[in-house]
Amino acid sequence: MHSWTPRALYIHIPFCTNKCFYCDFNSYIVEGQPVDAYLDALEREMERTVRELPPETIRKVFVGGGTPTVLTPPQMTRFLASVARHFPVAADAEFTMEANPGTTDPAKLAAMREGGVNRISFGAQSFDNELLAAIGRIHEADDVVRSIENARTAGFTNLSIDLMFGLPRQTLQQLADSVTRALELDLPHYSLYSLKVEENTLFHRLYERGELPLPEEEVEVAMFEHLRERLGGAGYRQYEISNFAKPGFGSRHNTTYWHNEPYYGLGAGAHGYALGQRHMNIKGVQAYIDAANADAGLPRKDTHEVTVREAMEDFMMVGLRLLEGVREADFSRQFGGASLSDVFGPVLAKLQEQGLLERFGVSDEDAGYRLTERGIPLGNEVFGAFL
Repeated sequence: MHSWTPRALYIHIPFCTNKCFYCDFNSYIVEGQPVDAYLDALEREMERTVRELPPETIRKVFVGGGTPTVLTPPQMTRFLASVARHFPVAADAEFTMEANPGTTDPAKLAAMREGGVNRISFGAQSFDNELLAAIGRIHEADDVVRSIENARTAGFTNLSIDLMFGLPRQTLQQLADSVTRALELDLPHYSLYSLKVEENTLFHRLYERGELPLPEEEVEVAMFEHLRERLGGAGYRQYEISNFAKPGFGSRHNTTYWHNEPYYGLGAGAHGYALGQRHMNIKGVQAYIDAANADAGLPRKDTHEVTVREAMEDFMMVGLRLLEGVREADFSRQFGGASLSDVFGPVLAKLQEQGLLERFGVSDEDAGYRLTERGIPLGNEVFGAFL
Protein backbone atom coordinates (compact mmCIF):
# COMPACT_ATOMS: atom_id res chain seq x y z
CA MET A 1 0.00 0.00 0.00
CA HIS A 2 1.53 3.26 -1.17
CA SER A 3 5.08 1.98 -1.21
CA TRP A 4 6.23 4.67 -3.63
CA THR A 5 7.80 8.00 -2.73
CA PRO A 6 5.46 11.01 -3.09
CA ARG A 7 5.58 12.86 -6.39
CA ALA A 8 3.44 15.72 -5.11
CA LEU A 9 4.39 18.46 -2.64
CA TYR A 10 2.16 20.72 -0.54
CA ILE A 11 3.66 23.69 1.35
CA HIS A 12 1.70 25.86 3.77
CA ILE A 13 2.23 29.61 4.18
CA PRO A 14 -0.05 30.49 7.12
CA PHE A 15 -0.17 34.29 6.77
CA CYS A 16 -3.08 36.46 5.60
CA THR A 17 -3.86 40.15 5.32
CA ASN A 18 -7.00 39.50 7.41
CA LYS A 19 -9.11 36.63 8.71
CA CYS A 20 -12.29 35.98 6.72
CA PHE A 21 -15.45 35.34 8.71
CA TYR A 22 -15.92 31.77 7.39
CA CYS A 23 -12.27 30.63 7.47
CA ASP A 24 -11.07 27.84 9.77
CA PHE A 25 -7.79 27.25 7.92
CA ASN A 26 -4.56 27.45 9.86
CA SER A 27 -3.91 31.12 9.11
CA TYR A 28 -2.85 34.24 11.00
CA ILE A 29 -2.90 37.95 10.19
CA VAL A 30 0.57 38.69 8.85
CA GLU A 31 1.15 41.98 10.67
CA GLY A 32 3.72 41.45 13.43
CA GLN A 33 4.39 37.81 12.49
CA PRO A 34 7.98 36.45 12.27
CA VAL A 35 7.71 35.72 8.54
CA ASP A 36 11.45 35.45 7.87
CA ALA A 37 11.95 33.16 10.86
CA TYR A 38 9.08 31.03 9.53
CA LEU A 39 10.78 30.74 6.13
CA ASP A 40 13.99 29.69 7.93
CA ALA A 41 12.06 27.01 9.82
CA LEU A 42 10.35 25.86 6.63
CA GLU A 43 13.71 25.35 4.97
CA ARG A 44 14.89 23.32 7.95
CA GLU A 45 11.83 21.11 7.60
CA MET A 46 12.63 20.70 3.90
CA GLU A 47 16.21 19.63 4.73
CA ARG A 48 15.04 17.06 7.28
CA THR A 49 12.21 15.79 5.11
CA VAL A 50 14.39 15.01 2.09
CA ARG A 51 16.99 13.42 4.37
CA GLU A 52 14.37 11.17 5.94
CA LEU A 53 12.40 10.44 2.76
CA PRO A 54 14.51 11.30 -0.30
CA PRO A 55 12.28 12.50 -3.14
CA GLU A 56 12.17 11.31 -6.71
CA THR A 57 11.03 13.78 -9.34
CA ILE A 58 8.25 16.07 -8.06
CA ARG A 59 5.53 16.54 -10.66
CA LYS A 60 3.01 18.65 -8.73
CA VAL A 61 3.60 21.48 -6.27
CA PHE A 62 0.87 23.42 -4.44
CA VAL A 63 1.60 26.36 -2.15
CA GLY A 64 -1.46 27.15 -0.04
CA GLY A 65 -2.40 29.05 3.06
CA GLY A 66 -3.26 31.49 4.34
CA THR A 67 -2.33 33.68 1.44
CA PRO A 68 1.15 32.84 0.14
CA THR A 69 1.18 36.05 -1.90
CA VAL A 70 1.42 38.19 1.24
CA LEU A 71 5.14 37.38 1.06
CA THR A 72 7.17 40.33 -0.23
CA PRO A 73 9.00 39.84 -3.57
CA PRO A 74 12.36 39.19 -1.78
CA GLN A 75 10.68 36.72 0.59
CA MET A 76 8.94 35.05 -2.37
CA THR A 77 12.24 34.71 -4.24
CA ARG A 78 13.94 33.27 -1.17
CA PHE A 79 11.13 30.81 -0.46
CA LEU A 80 10.89 29.49 -4.03
CA ALA A 81 14.68 29.14 -4.23
CA SER A 82 14.60 26.95 -1.12
CA VAL A 83 11.98 24.68 -2.73
CA ALA A 84 14.20 24.29 -5.81
CA ARG A 85 17.24 23.53 -3.65
CA HIS A 86 15.66 20.64 -1.82
CA PHE A 87 13.12 19.13 -4.22
CA PRO A 88 13.81 18.01 -7.80
CA VAL A 89 10.80 19.66 -9.44
CA ALA A 90 10.23 18.47 -13.03
CA ALA A 91 10.54 21.08 -15.76
CA ASP A 92 6.95 20.35 -16.82
CA ALA A 93 5.53 20.13 -13.29
CA GLU A 94 2.32 21.90 -12.37
CA PHE A 95 3.36 24.50 -9.76
CA THR A 96 0.33 26.21 -8.21
CA MET A 97 0.21 29.08 -5.75
CA GLU A 98 -2.91 30.40 -4.05
CA ALA A 99 -3.39 34.17 -4.13
CA ASN A 100 -5.84 36.78 -2.99
CA PRO A 101 -6.90 39.47 -5.47
CA GLY A 102 -4.94 42.64 -4.83
CA THR A 103 -1.86 40.87 -3.41
CA THR A 104 -0.05 40.20 -6.69
CA ASP A 105 1.74 43.26 -8.04
CA PRO A 106 4.07 42.96 -11.08
CA ALA A 107 7.22 42.58 -8.94
CA LYS A 108 5.71 39.71 -6.98
CA LEU A 109 4.37 38.02 -10.11
CA ALA A 110 7.84 38.27 -11.67
CA ALA A 111 9.37 36.63 -8.58
CA MET A 112 6.78 33.85 -8.78
CA ARG A 113 7.46 33.21 -12.48
CA GLU A 114 11.19 33.24 -11.93
CA GLY A 115 10.81 30.78 -9.05
CA GLY A 116 8.89 28.23 -11.11
CA VAL A 117 5.23 29.00 -10.34
CA ASN A 118 3.12 28.42 -13.45
CA ARG A 119 -0.43 28.27 -12.09
CA ILE A 120 -2.27 30.74 -9.83
CA SER A 121 -5.53 30.13 -8.01
CA PHE A 122 -7.23 33.37 -6.94
CA GLY A 123 -9.78 33.45 -4.09
CA ALA A 124 -12.41 35.64 -5.77
CA GLN A 125 -15.45 34.16 -3.90
CA SER A 126 -17.94 36.64 -5.40
CA PHE A 127 -18.20 39.62 -7.74
CA ASP A 128 -20.75 41.32 -5.48
CA ASN A 129 -18.97 43.92 -3.34
CA GLU A 130 -21.59 43.90 -0.59
CA LEU A 131 -21.35 40.13 -0.28
CA LEU A 132 -17.56 40.30 -0.23
CA ALA A 133 -17.67 42.74 2.68
CA ALA A 134 -20.28 40.60 4.46
CA ILE A 135 -17.99 37.53 4.46
CA GLY A 136 -14.91 39.47 5.58
CA ARG A 137 -13.05 39.79 2.28
CA ILE A 138 -11.09 43.02 1.84
CA HIS A 139 -10.86 42.98 -1.96
CA GLU A 140 -13.53 44.18 -4.38
CA ALA A 141 -14.70 42.75 -7.70
CA ASP A 142 -12.49 45.05 -9.77
CA ASP A 143 -9.44 43.76 -7.87
CA VAL A 144 -10.12 40.30 -9.30
CA VAL A 145 -10.19 41.63 -12.85
CA ARG A 146 -6.99 43.63 -12.35
CA SER A 147 -5.22 40.69 -10.72
CA ILE A 148 -6.07 38.43 -13.66
CA GLU A 149 -4.88 41.11 -16.11
CA ASN A 150 -1.60 41.51 -14.19
CA ALA A 151 -1.05 37.75 -14.10
CA ARG A 152 -1.61 37.44 -17.84
CA THR A 153 0.73 40.37 -18.51
CA ALA A 154 3.37 38.59 -16.41
CA GLY A 155 3.03 35.51 -18.61
CA PHE A 156 0.67 33.28 -16.61
CA THR A 157 -1.89 31.39 -18.67
CA ASN A 158 -2.98 28.63 -16.26
CA LEU A 159 -5.29 30.59 -13.96
CA SER A 160 -8.21 29.67 -11.74
CA ILE A 161 -10.63 31.45 -9.43
CA ASP A 162 -12.76 30.23 -6.52
CA LEU A 163 -16.39 31.27 -6.25
CA MET A 164 -18.63 30.57 -3.24
CA PHE A 165 -22.37 30.02 -3.05
CA GLY A 166 -24.82 29.58 -0.20
CA LEU A 167 -23.50 32.77 1.42
CA PRO A 168 -25.55 34.72 3.99
CA ARG A 169 -28.39 36.57 2.25
CA GLN A 170 -27.03 35.57 -1.17
CA THR A 171 -29.72 35.30 -3.84
CA LEU A 172 -29.72 33.16 -6.96
CA GLN A 173 -29.58 36.34 -9.05
CA GLN A 174 -26.48 37.56 -7.21
CA LEU A 175 -24.81 34.22 -7.91
CA ALA A 176 -25.85 34.37 -11.58
CA ASP A 177 -24.36 37.86 -11.90
CA SER A 178 -21.07 36.66 -10.37
CA VAL A 179 -20.95 33.70 -12.76
CA THR A 180 -21.43 36.10 -15.69
CA ARG A 181 -18.52 38.26 -14.48
CA ALA A 182 -16.38 35.17 -13.87
CA LEU A 183 -17.01 33.72 -17.33
CA GLU A 184 -16.12 37.05 -18.94
CA LEU A 185 -12.57 36.45 -17.70
CA ASP A 186 -12.39 33.33 -19.94
CA LEU A 187 -10.23 31.34 -17.51
CA PRO A 188 -9.26 27.71 -18.01
CA HIS A 189 -10.43 26.62 -14.54
CA TYR A 190 -13.09 27.50 -11.96
CA SER A 191 -13.64 26.09 -8.44
CA LEU A 192 -17.13 26.54 -7.01
CA TYR A 193 -17.71 25.85 -3.32
CA SER A 194 -20.73 26.02 -1.05
CA LEU A 195 -20.25 27.75 2.29
CA LYS A 196 -19.55 25.36 5.16
CA VAL A 197 -20.06 26.83 8.62
CA GLU A 198 -16.96 25.59 10.46
CA GLU A 199 -16.26 25.70 14.18
CA ASN A 200 -13.90 28.36 15.54
CA THR A 201 -15.10 30.96 13.02
CA LEU A 202 -17.14 34.13 13.40
CA PHE A 203 -19.84 32.59 11.18
CA HIS A 204 -20.14 29.61 13.53
CA ARG A 205 -20.65 31.89 16.52
CA LEU A 206 -23.33 33.79 14.60
CA TYR A 207 -24.93 30.53 13.48
CA GLU A 208 -25.09 29.27 17.07
CA ARG A 209 -26.91 32.47 18.05
CA GLY A 210 -29.34 32.19 15.11
CA GLU A 211 -27.87 35.31 13.51
CA LEU A 212 -26.53 33.87 10.24
CA PRO A 213 -29.23 34.23 7.53
CA LEU A 214 -28.26 31.40 5.16
CA PRO A 215 -30.23 30.61 1.97
CA GLU A 216 -32.84 27.87 2.21
CA GLU A 217 -31.67 24.42 1.16
CA GLU A 218 -33.70 24.44 -2.06
CA VAL A 219 -32.13 27.79 -3.01
CA GLU A 220 -28.65 26.38 -2.43
CA VAL A 221 -29.51 23.35 -4.57
CA ALA A 222 -30.75 25.70 -7.30
CA MET A 223 -27.47 27.63 -7.06
CA PHE A 224 -25.46 24.45 -7.58
CA GLU A 225 -27.57 23.45 -10.57
CA HIS A 226 -27.21 26.96 -12.01
CA LEU A 227 -23.43 26.71 -11.72
CA ARG A 228 -23.39 23.35 -13.46
CA GLU A 229 -25.60 24.57 -16.29
CA ARG A 230 -23.73 27.82 -16.86
CA LEU A 231 -20.23 26.33 -16.72
CA GLY A 232 -21.22 23.31 -18.78
CA GLY A 233 -22.90 25.54 -21.35
CA ALA A 234 -19.72 27.61 -21.62
CA GLY A 235 -17.63 24.54 -22.54
CA TYR A 236 -16.21 23.61 -19.13
CA ARG A 237 -16.17 20.00 -17.99
CA GLN A 238 -17.19 19.28 -14.41
CA TYR A 239 -14.41 16.83 -13.61
CA GLU A 240 -14.92 16.93 -9.81
CA ILE A 241 -17.94 17.93 -7.74
CA SER A 242 -16.63 21.46 -7.13
CA ASN A 243 -14.29 21.94 -10.10
CA PHE A 244 -14.74 22.80 -13.77
CA ALA A 245 -12.04 23.05 -16.40
CA LYS A 246 -11.31 23.33 -20.09
CA PRO A 247 -9.63 20.22 -21.56
CA GLY A 248 -6.18 19.66 -20.08
CA PHE A 249 -6.57 22.23 -17.27
CA GLY A 250 -7.89 20.13 -14.38
CA SER A 251 -5.88 20.57 -11.18
CA ARG A 252 -3.17 17.93 -11.33
CA HIS A 253 -2.11 18.44 -7.73
CA ASN A 254 -5.61 18.06 -6.29
CA THR A 255 -6.01 14.87 -8.31
CA THR A 256 -3.31 13.45 -6.01
CA TYR A 257 -5.78 13.76 -3.11
CA TRP A 258 -8.75 12.46 -5.13
CA HIS A 259 -6.75 9.40 -6.18
CA ASN A 260 -5.68 8.90 -2.55
CA GLU A 261 -2.00 9.03 -3.51
CA PRO A 262 0.93 10.04 -1.25
CA TYR A 263 2.24 13.60 -0.98
CA TYR A 264 4.73 15.59 1.06
CA GLY A 265 3.14 18.13 3.42
CA LEU A 266 5.34 20.90 4.86
CA GLY A 267 4.68 23.99 6.97
CA ALA A 268 2.65 24.89 10.04
CA GLY A 269 -0.44 22.70 10.31
CA ALA A 270 0.27 20.95 7.00
CA HIS A 271 -0.89 17.38 6.44
CA GLY A 272 1.17 14.78 4.59
CA TYR A 273 0.75 11.18 3.51
CA ALA A 274 3.64 8.84 2.72
CA LEU A 275 4.52 5.14 3.08
CA GLY A 276 1.22 4.32 4.76
CA GLN A 277 1.45 7.10 7.36
CA ARG A 278 -0.48 10.34 7.67
CA HIS A 279 0.93 13.24 9.65
CA MET A 280 -0.14 16.70 10.78
CA ASN A 281 2.41 19.35 11.67
CA ILE A 282 2.31 21.65 14.70
CA LYS A 283 -0.08 24.49 13.88
CA GLY A 284 1.01 27.65 15.71
CA VAL A 285 3.57 29.83 13.92
CA GLN A 286 5.99 30.25 16.83
CA ALA A 287 5.44 26.69 18.03
CA TYR A 288 6.24 25.43 14.53
CA ILE A 289 9.37 27.60 14.35
CA ASP A 290 10.55 26.35 17.75
CA ALA A 291 9.95 22.70 16.79
CA ALA A 292 11.76 23.09 13.46
CA ASN A 293 14.70 24.75 15.26
CA ALA A 294 14.95 21.94 17.80
CA ASP A 295 17.09 18.87 17.25
CA ALA A 296 14.16 16.53 17.82
CA GLY A 297 13.39 15.82 14.15
CA LEU A 298 10.38 16.94 12.13
CA PRO A 299 7.82 19.42 13.59
CA ARG A 300 5.03 16.89 13.91
CA LYS A 301 1.93 17.24 16.05
CA ASP A 302 0.56 13.82 15.16
CA THR A 303 1.53 10.79 13.06
CA HIS A 304 -0.52 7.65 12.61
CA GLU A 305 -0.40 4.47 10.57
CA VAL A 306 -3.19 4.16 8.04
CA THR A 307 -4.82 0.73 8.13
CA VAL A 308 -5.65 -0.98 4.87
CA ARG A 309 -9.36 -0.67 5.63
CA GLU A 310 -9.04 3.05 6.35
CA ALA A 311 -7.11 3.56 3.10
CA MET A 312 -9.78 1.66 1.18
CA GLU A 313 -12.52 3.86 2.65
CA ASP A 314 -10.49 6.95 1.82
CA PHE A 315 -10.04 5.70 -1.75
CA MET A 316 -13.82 5.52 -2.22
CA MET A 317 -14.70 8.77 -0.46
CA VAL A 318 -12.23 10.96 -2.32
CA GLY A 319 -12.29 9.04 -5.60
CA LEU A 320 -16.04 9.33 -6.03
CA ARG A 321 -15.70 13.12 -5.92
CA LEU A 322 -14.32 12.76 -9.44
CA LEU A 323 -17.12 12.50 -11.99
CA GLU A 324 -15.13 9.83 -13.82
CA GLY A 325 -15.52 7.74 -10.67
CA VAL A 326 -13.32 4.99 -9.28
CA ARG A 327 -11.94 2.12 -11.35
CA GLU A 328 -11.66 -1.52 -10.32
CA ALA A 329 -8.16 -1.68 -11.82
CA ASP A 330 -6.90 1.27 -9.73
CA PHE A 331 -8.36 -0.19 -6.53
CA SER A 332 -6.81 -3.58 -7.28
CA ARG A 333 -3.44 -2.01 -8.07
CA GLN A 334 -3.41 0.04 -4.88
CA PHE A 335 -4.57 -2.78 -2.61
CA GLY A 336 -2.76 -5.91 -3.76
CA GLY A 337 -5.44 -7.38 -6.02
CA ALA A 338 -8.49 -6.65 -3.83
CA SER A 339 -11.78 -6.06 -5.65
CA LEU A 340 -14.37 -3.37 -4.97
CA SER A 341 -17.22 -5.88 -4.90
CA ASP A 342 -15.48 -8.10 -2.33
CA VAL A 343 -14.74 -5.17 0.01
CA PHE A 344 -17.76 -2.92 -0.51
CA GLY A 345 -20.31 -5.12 -2.27
CA PRO A 346 -23.36 -4.45 -0.02
CA VAL A 347 -22.71 -0.68 0.12
CA LEU A 348 -22.28 -0.45 -3.66
CA ALA A 349 -25.47 -2.44 -4.23
CA LYS A 350 -27.49 -0.25 -1.86
CA LEU A 351 -26.23 2.99 -3.43
CA GLN A 352 -27.06 1.64 -6.89
CA GLU A 353 -30.57 0.70 -5.73
CA GLN A 354 -30.99 4.26 -4.42
CA GLY A 355 -29.96 5.63 -7.83
CA LEU A 356 -26.92 7.44 -6.41
CA LEU A 357 -24.18 5.30 -7.99
CA GLU A 358 -23.89 3.57 -11.35
CA ARG A 359 -21.49 0.93 -12.61
CA PHE A 360 -19.65 1.60 -15.87
CA GLY A 361 -17.42 -0.39 -18.19
CA VAL A 362 -17.38 -4.04 -19.14
CA SER A 363 -13.88 -5.45 -18.75
CA ASP A 364 -12.07 -5.49 -15.39
CA GLU A 365 -9.64 -2.90 -16.74
CA ASP A 366 -12.22 -0.21 -17.52
CA ALA A 367 -15.03 -1.10 -15.08
CA GLY A 368 -15.85 0.97 -12.02
CA TYR A 369 -18.42 3.12 -10.23
CA ARG A 370 -19.39 6.79 -10.45
CA LEU A 371 -22.02 9.17 -9.14
CA THR A 372 -25.25 9.40 -11.09
CA GLU A 373 -26.82 12.75 -11.97
CA ARG A 374 -29.03 12.26 -8.91
CA GLY A 375 -26.01 11.39 -6.79
CA ILE A 376 -23.86 14.42 -7.68
CA PRO A 377 -25.68 16.92 -5.40
CA LEU A 378 -25.95 14.21 -2.71
CA GLY A 379 -22.27 13.34 -2.77
CA ASN A 380 -21.72 13.65 0.98
CA GLU A 381 -24.37 10.99 1.66
CA VAL A 382 -22.63 8.66 -0.78
CA PHE A 383 -19.16 9.21 0.67
CA GLY A 384 -20.36 8.70 4.23
CA ALA A 385 -21.80 5.31 3.31
CA PHE A 386 -18.29 3.88 2.99
CA LEU A 387 -17.27 4.70 6.57
